[in-house]
Amino acid sequence: MSTQEQDRLFALRQLNLLDTSPSESFDRITRMASQLFDLPIAAVSLTDENRQWFKSRVGVDHWEIPRETAPCADVCDSSKLLVIPDLLASKNYRNSHLANSGIRFYAGAPLITREGHTLGAMCVLGTQPREVSEQEQATLQDLATMVMAQIELQHAFGRIDPLTGLSNRHQFAEDLQDMQRDAPNGQRVALFTQVVDASELGTLHRTVGPAFLDDLARITARCLQQAIGSKSKLYHLGGCQFVHLVEHKSDADLLEEATRLRLALLALESAQAIPVLVRPTMGIAPFRLSDVTAEDVLRTAHAACLDAHQAGKAAGLFSLDLDAHYQRRFSLLGDIGPALESADELYLLFQPRVSLATGECLGAEALLRWQHPTLGEVSPNEFIPLIENTPMVKPLTQWVLHHVVQQAAAWHRAGKTLQISVNVSATNLEEEDFALRLLDLMARMGLPSTAIEVELTESAMISQGEVATTQLKALIAAGLRVAIDDFGTGYSSLAYLHEIPAHTVKIDRSFITELGEDARTETLVNSMISMAHDLGYRVVAEGIENDTSYRRLMELGCDEAQGYFIAKPLLPTAFETWLQNRAI
Repeated sequence: MSTQEQDRLFALRQLNLLDTSPSESFDRITRMASQLFDLPIAAVSLTDENRQWFKSRVGVDHWEIPRETAPCADVCDSSKLLVIPDLLASKNYRNSHLANSGIRFYAGAPLITREGHTLGAMCVLGTQPREVSEQEQATLQDLATMVMAQIELQHAFGRIDPLTGLSNRHQFAEDLQDMQRDAPNGQRVALFTQVVDASELGTLHRTVGPAFLDDLARITARCLQQAIGSKSKLYHLGGCQFVHLVEHKSDADLLEEATRLRLALLALESAQAIPVLVRPTMGIAPFRLSDVTAEDVLRTAHAACLDAHQAGKAAGLFSLDLDAHYQRRFSLLGDIGPALESADELYLLFQPRVSLATGECLGAEALLRWQHPTLGEVSPNEFIPLIENTPMVKPLTQWVLHHVVQQAAAWHRAGKTLQISVNVSATNLEEEDFALRLLDLMARMGLPSTAIEVELTESAMISQGEVATTQLKALIAAGLRVAIDDFGTGYSSLAYLHEIPAHTVKIDRSFITELGEDARTETLVNSMISMAHDLGYRVVAEGIENDTSYRRLMELGCDEAQGYFIAKPLLPTAFETWLQNRAI
């Protein structure tokens, strides 16, 4: 079953029409259809998964027929008017259930919701062949529209928020469609109000309870509606989020209006109408009626609100540039799955690590790269943070580990004694089978445990839970080494270093780039190296870009070095060539 069909069936069942008692409001329309067309049979037919069920019917005794070969099912699939002058003359319907029961003529118009889901058909049927004029077709379409109006009328309660008495997002979508029909080229502005940040709702729910949040929504709704007046309709979107539309104005006027509304809400505190501090944020999104859907309007207005909150502002205008940034992020998240299946999008580079004492290459850090088919080269600094907290982090890490171990095993078989470092996220360590999968992969490829080093950021090491600790201990017990990456940028280490199960610390490049130029930085690096050595750690310096830094790190007793001064990240074949040339 397609996703579209699943959505359609969900919409149908949400209306609670299937298998309900007869309704005079629908029967009245069905009788009218039978009389207007002078036909013995008419029905409001709803297309369920495997049947056509009649909410209303004239001239038939049964409530349903099989969906297979039913003309109403085809109306539902196509969302178009269907006329069959003679079922017996049609190769598609001559053996249908209707034809076998004596029906010769069929005409059906689709029942389409405002969201675009086709529920079934308003149909008329006869026992003799006949034609349908254009006027009759229009009449049947009008009858279908009347059926949908009745359905929506019956479910009008679904358009009103019972908590605040305001219209909800469904009514917002309907009202916007009406505006688009009346003035397709008109311009409007959506003002989105978030009274309490979404991140705070959970805490409030726990501390003061859901009843308080209900009261807060009611009080702020009343305050906003009074401040807006009768010129605009206020909609409650859920929680403490509201939206209303205003005429297009200058940016300055819109910001002034948003500020006025915010001050009205803040006045609730001084009046002690609410027992907590509220920090409302307003999002402003101008749009042209003909260009958008309700979902677009709410998304952009909410985005403007989120951007304002993040920037520490009371109100913000929607930014196309910021939106493009977030749309790109969303696109990348959707594209990583196909990238994992592709043979030429993801690839690894290897950046050498050398001993500062001997100059010997001891290993390399494996670095993931992504050549996107349309966006080109995407920086790992952009896509990895996006993926780390999503379900895609597991298959992505598995892809990296497989290719790292495969390459390390190939070098091991070629007699190259190298330790390859691979970055792992805190999320990976929360997988109960992470260590087992990695060790099994290494065993299958004949790679000794000493050939792989797992790198984690300092913050990830410190925030690990019980499962992560168990995984780390299993890896260490098997002989793998563990490194603390980006050392010095997280918790600044002193209170936690002695508790972290690791062998190596990698001093972050932000300290190394200024080495030899800034005395305070040099003091910090010297202290980090000394402290790490005293605690039994091996020290690696990242980001070495010049001879001055290289030599100073040698003098300070740093163990290993990594950076562009030594070698940039290299493809496996280029890395092998670099190794060979360095040995000459």
